[in-house]
Amino acid sequence: MIAHPAIRAHVAMLLFSGVVAGSFSLGHGIANEISPAALTAMRFMLAAVIMAAWVWRTRGLSRRDLQAPWRYLVLGGLMGAYFVLMFEGLKTAPAVSTSAVFTLTPALSAVFGYVLLSQFVTSRIMAALSIGCIGAVWVIFRADFDALLALQIGRGEGIYFLGCVAHAFYTPLVRKLNRGQSPVAFTFGTIVGAMLLLLLYGGGDLATTDYAALRPIVWVTLIYLAVFASAGSFFLVQYSTLHLPSAKVMAYTYLTPSWVILWEGALGKALPTPGVWVGVVATILALTLLLRDESAQ
Repeated sequence: MIAHPAIRAHVAMLLFSGVVAGSFSLGHGIANEISPAALTAMRFMLAAVIMAAWVWRTRGLSRRDLQAPWRYLVLGGLMGAYFVLMFEGLKTAPAVSTSAVFTLTPALSAVFGYVLLSQFVTSRIMAALSIGCIGAVWVIFRADFDALLALQIGRGEGIYFLGCVAHAFYTPLVRKLNRGQSPVAFTFGTIVGAMLLLLLYGGGDLATTDYAALRPIVWVTLIYLAVFASAGSFFLVQYSTLHLPSAKVMAYTYLTPSWVILWEGALGKALPTPGVWVGVVATILALTLLLRDESAQ
């Protein structure tokens, strides 16, 4: 049994990185089949129902949980914006370029963590972030230096970058705005806030979507996004940000490309060349450096 909260937070973020990889793999295949606003609104509606049942069966909501509801709108708005911009960017941006943009999130989160929470990034953490970033990019481009040099930032990548900024800002803001609420209650509030804002933003798309024409894979993806990539991942991030600095939390995004490789292997696709595993080892090395407890210093 894992007793230390910080260690549990690291395990939670390890699971988070795998869940995020699944949403990339599934989401990229349906990006042009349904409106990003409609898909994101539907996923948060379903996620809100799931979290409501979770809250009801565990601890319920206290008066403290309901204080300052504007916090849930702010946090929900940031995450809703991230997911809408993610699928909007995937319409035109290649998966390789989009994944490369995603690796900028930990560095952005470290900056926001310093501004909001005065979380200093030590030289060791900076080295770990740098190693992880290099390793992740190497994995993303499958050890092809020519492919890396050919990277071109287009409209889709620019749209998704704005979403990554929202995601990076969200992470330290959770810790800033939490007033003693449990991760379950805070996650539920954030999902409800996102759902309300997305119903306002995507109501028109929801009304005009031809649901009967959607392929089964769209519904499978929706369920995965709602259960795992929304309710599940929100809880994991909420818990982790209460016990880890923002830079460490978001550093786990470097593992996402490696998780994608495992997803592809499980789906019967070809495994990467041996050179790609150099990048995988680099991301694992970076996370090993981040596991060291800063408080001991």
